[in-house]
Amino acid sequence: MSTEIRQLEPTQLWNKFADLNAVPRASKKEERIIAFMKEFGENLGLETVVDEVGNVIIKKPASKGMENRTTVVMQSHLDMVHQKNSDTVFDFDTQGIDMYVDGDWVRAKETTLGADNGLGVATIMAILESTEIEHPVIEALFTIDEETGMTGAMGLKGGILEGGILLNLDTEEDDEIGVGCAGGIDITATRAYNEEETPEFKIGFVIDVKGLQGGHSGMQIHEGLGNANKIMNRLLFDGFENYGLRISEIDGGGLRNAIPRESKAIVAIDAIHEDAFLLEMALASNAIKKELQTMEPDLDVVVSKCETPKTIMDLGVQEGVTRALYAAQNGVFRMSAEIPDLVETSNNLARVLIKDGDIKILCLTRSSVESSKMDLANTLRATFELTGCEVELSGDYPGWAPNMDSAILKVMTKLYEDLNGEKPHVAACHAGLECGILGTNYPDMDMISFGPNIKGAHSPDERAQISSAQKYWKFVLEILKHIPEN
Repeated sequence: MSTEIRQLEPTQLWNKFADLNAVPRASKKEERIIAFMKEFGENLGLETVVDEVGNVIIKKPASKGMENRTTVVMQSHLDMVHQKNSDTVFDFDTQGIDMYVDGDWVRAKETTLGADNGLGVATIMAILESTEIEHPVIEALFTIDEETGMTGAMGLKGGILEGGILLNLDTEEDDEIGVGCAGGIDITATRAYNEEETPEFKIGFVIDVKGLQGGHSGMQIHEGLGNANKIMNRLLFDGFENYGLRISEIDGGGLRNAIPRESKAIVAIDAIHEDAFLLEMALASNAIKKELQTMEPDLDVVVSKCETPKTIMDLGVQEGVTRALYAAQNGVFRMSAEIPDLVETSNNLARVLIKDGDIKILCLTRSSVESSKMDLANTLRATFELTGCEVELSGDYPGWAPNMDSAILKVMTKLYEDLNGEKPHVAACHAGLECGILGTNYPDMDMISFGPNIKGAHSPDERAQISSAQKYWKFVLEILKHIPEN
């Protein structure tokens, strides 16, 4: 890891981030980071608790003169999204993130950076360790598994925390103060199919869709980014009618919360249609590239000959599933009627896996309106059930309703304007934050979310802005100085 990172200002923040990024911390594989945080708190001599689901709570007394201020919960999640390009050699289970400085940005070498939400975690660690920063009583809450189910926030019981204010450090625009977020639900469609022996007159091809940016399936769902699963399905859709195309395998996308960047399909076509197939693939690919050239300048579709696959999927199932994937909503479903420019409801067609007689399709539907969320979830359910899939709805979590009368919002709005000479953007976001879930057991807690500029989260293009981190750090310190009295 480059020593450049540890020399950046503020050094307290970047050094803790470097320490954190040396520890593998994938969602649902947080054992090492939980142990790391527990040891960190205990080594500081602070009360440190790991609850029954794995959340780490570290409590620090108020600094001198701040004892009469409201106790503050500072909250971030420990896990990070592990994404890399398919040709990148990197083992997230054993390797720390390899970071470097690129102008005003910190990046990782061909993987996600973990600034989401590692910069929030590092902020809290730096404050817990400091003997100079003014602050009230702090309850540091480090949750687990935010990225793949929010099970840490869901498992946190009432009565553990005493704070009256919660600062969630998981917003990715430094001029934004978050007051609300979307809820979400996972849609999983599965079915089995019969495999057939590939006829002798067919030949094999591999189709690779790659070079897409990917990104956060909530915060960036409105940007018009390409979805590799949708692009692949367009290429395959009329293949049987045109050149006898039969699908052997499809492997597209990855995590539900990441816009899919890559998809690979192994297919068989009638040998006599080889020239027509290659021509049609080139024409279709060029048309899609032209459509997406502004947002996806590096999109590439590579079609190459391969050994003929031994088996292909049942034709009736193939036609049904390609039609279902075409019909499945992807992207923005509805914009908010109440909040300008806010996505209300969306879906990410995140994962398509067809192999060895099994189909698995994963989606993540988000919405700030519960009824709209379930409307879209049932739309997707009906779409996939029509092609014989079993559909499971799971991982349902609530949104966070804005409170524009929040006392801490008023404090932070004034502080931001005093520090920066302009008003902050007070807004709800289309990402899933843990505030709504935490609020179910702590309904009287005054909650707010903010953070530094982070771009490309959930993709290998993730990067954190150095100058923004400096601006954000000053804001954090001023907020802690100005927490209201009890």
